[in-house]
Amino acid sequence: MVRLNKPPSQTWKTFLRNHADGIAAIDFVVVPTINFQLLFVFVVIAHARRRFVHFAITANPTAEWAARQIVEAFPWNEAPRYLIRDNDGIYGQIFQNKLRALGIKEVRTALRSPWQNAYAEKLILSIRWECTDHVVFFSQKHLWRILKSYADYNNSGRTHLSLKKDAPNHRRTLSGVGKVSSISQIGGLHHRYERQAV
Repeated sequence: MVRLNKPPSQTWKTFLRNHADGIAAIDFVVVPTINFQLLFVFVVIAHARRRFVHFAITANPTAEWAARQIVEAFPWNEAPRYLIRDNDGIYGQIFQNKLRALGIKEVRTALRSPWQNAYAEKLILSIRWECTDHVVFFSQKHLWRILKSYADYNNSGRTHLSLKKDAPNHRRTLSGVGKVSSISQIGGLHHRYERQAV
C-alpha cells in the first residue's frame, strides 16, 4: 500500500479552528457562601476568542432556568451553531427544546470526560483560581458583583497565550515613553498596567 505523507482529512485541531466562530460551551461552577449555602453559577464561553459571554447565579437550577439563560446569552441572531455541554441532569427536555428552537445543535461530552469541554473547564478553573478562591461571599448579590467584575477583567484585560497574549476583546497596545500606572481590578485581586500619555 502507498503511504500518505499527510492525513486523509483535516485534523481535529484544524476542524475546531475552522468552526470556532460557531461554537460555544456551557457549564456550572458551584460556589459556597459564608453561611454554607451553595450557589450555582451558569457560565457560557464563546470558543472563537475565549470570550466570557454570559453568567447567571441561582441557588436552585432548573431546566427552565437554564433554557432562559441560553436565550439571554445569545439574543437575536447571535446564537452559535454548536453548543458543547456535559451530561448534567439539569439540561432536561425543556432546555433541549429551547436549543432546537434557537437552531443550536447540542454536542454532549462523554461521561467523565471534562477534557472534551476544555474551554469551559479552563474558564471554570480560572474563575476559581483567580477569583472565588480568594473571596468569602456573603450573598448571591455579592457573588454576582464580583463575577461581573471578573468577566470584565477576563474579556478586556486578561491575556491568553492562544490569542497571542491578547485579550478576548482586543487590547490596545500603547508604546512610547511615559509613566506606567497600575489599574486595580476585581477589588484589587488583579491589576492591569497601562502607559500614561506624556
